[in-house]
Amino acid sequence: MHPKVPHLRFPEFEGEWEKCKLGDIATGFDYGMNAPAKVFDGVNKYIRITDIDEASSTYNDSDIVSPDGTLTDTYLVNERDILLARTGASTGKSYLYKKTDGKLYFAGFLIRANVPEHNPYFVFSQLHTHRYWKWVSIMSARSGQPGINSQEYSSFPIYTTSIQEERKISKLLSLLEERIATQSKLIEDLKKLKSAIIDYAINSHDTDFVKFGSLYEMAGEGGTPTTSNASFYDNGKIPFIKIDDLKKKYLTKNKDFITELGLQKSSAWLVPTRSILFSNGATIGEITITTYPVCTKQGILGIVPKPNIDVEFLYYFMSSSYFKKAVSRIVTEGTMKTVYLKDINNIRCPIPTKEKQLDIAKMPSALNSKIDFEQSILKLFGSQKQYLLRQMFM
Repeated sequence: MHPKVPHLRFPEFEGEWEKCKLGDIATGFDYGMNAPAKVFDGVNKYIRITDIDEASSTYNDSDIVSPDGTLTDTYLVNERDILLARTGASTGKSYLYKKTDGKLYFAGFLIRANVPEHNPYFVFSQLHTHRYWKWVSIMSARSGQPGINSQEYSSFPIYTTSIQEERKISKLLSLLEERIATQSKLIEDLKKLKSAIIDYAINSHDTDFVKFGSLYEMAGEGGTPTTSNASFYDNGKIPFIKIDDLKKKYLTKNKDFITELGLQKSSAWLVPTRSILFSNGATIGEITITTYPVCTKQGILGIVPKPNIDVEFLYYFMSSSYFKKAVSRIVTEGTMKTVYLKDINNIRCPIPTKEKQLDIAKMPSALNSKIDFEQSILKLFGSQKQYLLRQMFM
């Protein structure tokens, strides 16, 4: 029988860790308030599943709202409180309250647990381990649809140790988390600088405005071959692009493929090299330049520029705040947000001569390299964090 100790440990600590259930060391497991959101009133904030940042598990204050209902302390989030997503694709996502987040009320699809004695960050960290996510996957599958109730959450196996050891582990991990947050902020600031440079360059030229529909030879959404037909996918050689592939300026690799038959039997079409891919459904605005012929799923536009339009310039123009604002005004709300090509075609675009396009496209290139480098550093920090979570916890 293996001793209950982690693989990696500070040398001054010894003795086995204790195994218990989350419900043994936490109280509450309360459900949040079932109230719609309204415009932020300046004091009372409303935290919903979507307000918990996917990457950092922190409160995302980019779109602050208030609860539109009777406010009681019953639904206030306090220090040492952990919120847990109980339904949908985000089941298992968690958030640890920080005083700097202000006066927070939590919504009904979240469960609140309070850790009164043990280090809350130490407990919170165990909700980011591979062991935890494996447990979430198994527990969710039992109900037939993603979801974990308060009783089930309270049964999650937790390991505890002395307060001193918990505090020291938490200190190390929180310092790394702060460094990751700083790195993320640096990248966001570089992106804003790049966007400002692009906007300045585009608007500083005295150019004529033309409709977006006049900039390309061909454009259209892709389509997904029937997934139940194996002959559309097995041993496929044609790159099949999804939203997750549109993360960098250039598309240089992808993981999904379809067959020639799958291409013929669907609305997908082959987008040539040096074209633009632009997501126009669900996640709107992701963009990349193809470096080889591809086809895409629905919700991604393929755009083949005319000879007088430089693809690099078009990439930067479609990344600009000018274009993003124009797109935001034509979003159609439905089952999911969509921007239709017929509406994008009418956006008025300041397009200079081809020579000036080439000059403008050179400006953000150095920043692009800097952003790519800083993102690689961020990825290393993320890998380091995952390593510590694997090694420092049971």
